[in-house]
Amino acid sequence: MPAKRSRSIASQASAGRLLSCDGLVKSYGDGPPALGGVSFVMEAPQFTVLLGSSGSGKTTLLRAIAGLVPLDQGEIHVTGVALTRANLKTVRRRLGMVHQEFGLTDRLTAAQNVLAGAAPDLSWSRLLFQAYPTPLRQRACSLLAEVGLTEIQANRKARELSGGQRQRVGIARALIGQPQLFLADEPVANLDPQTASGILALLREAVTVHGVGVLCSLHQTDLACQYADRIIGLQGGRLVFDGPPADLSPAATAALFAGAGAAAVPTSTAA
Repeated sequence: MPAKRSRSIASQASAGRLLSCDGLVKSYGDGPPALGGVSFVMEAPQFTVLLGSSGSGKTTLLRAIAGLVPLDQGEIHVTGVALTRANLKTVRRRLGMVHQEFGLTDRLTAAQNVLAGAAPDLSWSRLLFQAYPTPLRQRACSLLAEVGLTEIQANRKARELSGGQRQRVGIARALIGQPQLFLADEPVANLDPQTASGILALLREAVTVHGVGVLCSLHQTDLACQYADRIIGLQGGRLVFDGPPADLSPAATAALFAGAGAAAVPTSTAA
């Protein structure tokens, strides 16, 4: 039976699926598995939220898809390409990363940080002297305006920007490489509720405007239900829910966060 399931998911991936994960298993040392056989297929464009408490496996899953964590078992395909050591560069060119801690270089301006997102497609000499082609500079300015930053803010050092502004720069930087899939690991964990809503709205626009699929980990159920097309619930490294937000009942939510402590069902106002 497992072999049949693997062939089925692989055939779906080759038929144009954005992402397929089949039987992903990952353990660290002697502890319980961080991923215990996670399988799902993701369509494009779509905003999919990985929902679960801390330690549920969300970050490990995203890092595995990005090729940053070697799996013990399982297969990952991105736009039909198998994630292997030989194909790692090919797969990563199809991904855009949005980080919880923003991942910017503080000494560079917002515009320079965005341009750095195009590094894989530029020669070392252009990177060394920051001799970016004019069309690329224009695209960076356009993306910064699209995410709501002014020309003045675009020319400020990243360290001079607020948390929300820094994350907007991070989204623009991820977009400049024209990815097919965004991986966003708790992108609003360090932001206030109003700013968090603005960032998630921008990620939704990446789906509708740019046709980019988004796989975003969150622990706030209200934000997940407000912005997601689909919610994948993880608990203890296992997939325990997969469906639209309307199907995430209070009972299912409570079960998803069972054992998470006093704030068992976190919301954005409690984050």
